Amino acid sequence: MVNTAPSMRPRVPNFSSGPCAKRPGWALKNLSDAPLGRSHRAKVGKDKLKAAIDLTREVLQVPADYRIGIVPASDTGAVEMALWSMLGARGVDMLSWESFGAGWVTDVVKQLKLEDVRTFDAPYGELPNLKKVDTKTRDVVFTWNGTTSGVRVPDADWIAEDREGLTICDATSAAFAQRLDWPKLDVVTFSWQKVLGGEAAHGMIVLSPRAVERLLTYKPAWPLPKIFRMTSGGKLIEGIFVGETINTPSMLAVEDYLDALLWAKKVGGLDGLVKRADANARVVAKFVRETDGIDFLAVKPKTRSNTSVCLTFTDPAVTALSAEAQAAFAKQVASIIEKAGAGYDLGHYRDAPPGLRIWCGATVQSRDLKALMPWVAYAFAEAKAGLGKKAA
Repeated sequence: MVNTAPSMRPRVPNFSSGPCAKRPGWALKNLSDAPLGRSHRAKVGKDKLKAAIDLTREVLQVPADYRIGIVPASDTGAVEMALWSMLGARGVDMLSWESFGAGWVTDVVKQLKLEDVRTFDAPYGELPNLKKVDTKTRDVVFTWNGTTSGVRVPDADWIAEDREGLTICDATSAAFAQRLDWPKLDVVTFSWQKVLGGEAAHGMIVLSPRAVERLLTYKPAWPLPKIFRMTSGGKLIEGIFVGETINTPSMLAVEDYLDALLWAKKVGGLDGLVKRADANARVVAKFVRETDGIDFLAVKPKTRSNTSVCLTFTDPAVTALSAEAQAAFAKQVASIIEKAGAGYDLGHYRDAPPGLRIWCGATVQSRDLKALMPWVAYAFAEAKAGLGKKAA
């Protein structure tokens, strides 16, 4: 039987999990108001940065008493700021079920060298046993949505309301597409390049009053680089949270983020963004239900991401291959799709199990995902046919 290539392609074939697709209707001319060549410390620069903070609060529905800051080095920089500035005051429980969570564990254990650390691991596709995590008396560090595994926490019910420690949450693939339970979170980090399709290199850190109290009352045993410091002379550096950034931001990137936030308001704010991501994820779910040999990497439906949707190949002809051959097979599937111009950057993350990773965040159009799915089926069948030829 001849495997025929689909006749239609996505209008926008960008499905990268970061930097992600630009919002529908995006054009460079929309950024013409960027104060290029001006100092970010000038009034025009400060006003733009404060507007970005204020719109972030509005769209994400961040409580009024939480502080929001723009920080360098994307989500990674924001997480590192929190880890280096706040951990060590009490024992910490580290949760890890994909590569980025594992990276935070490495930093805390091998770089900060904290002694009272408990690690809760789970393989790709699963979550650790959240009931065993001590959210009452210990600090907790976790990712809300595992970008490289497509596994997210279903809610924050497992976090104690009367907790004594802090919850530090890497929410970079969740913010703007999933509802964050703010009263349960003390530090939340994310970047501009994910759900809103902003430019890379800029991160956000959101601090609860309890997190601010930790900053003011606890001094780490190690020196803090300037880029991590949120206090000075025992006081919070308030400027960080009104647009006076630690280092020089790109005003073009700031303008792009503002453009994305204004678009977010037009599509219904947080409700509209979540609705769009959920609808996109349903397109992939329908494809998985109707296609043999392809399944979600996330084992339980309630933990499946609606942004970084990860698929794995379950066809016996593929699972019988060596790990190296399975990885090569997955790369071939992604390559076939890319060469056809039907979908870019669909390969699995380098540390993740072989498969595909399809970004379904709010800036992606459902119609483009509907056009992509036949190409996934086509490429999968082509790669499988290639296995048969090799065997022959």
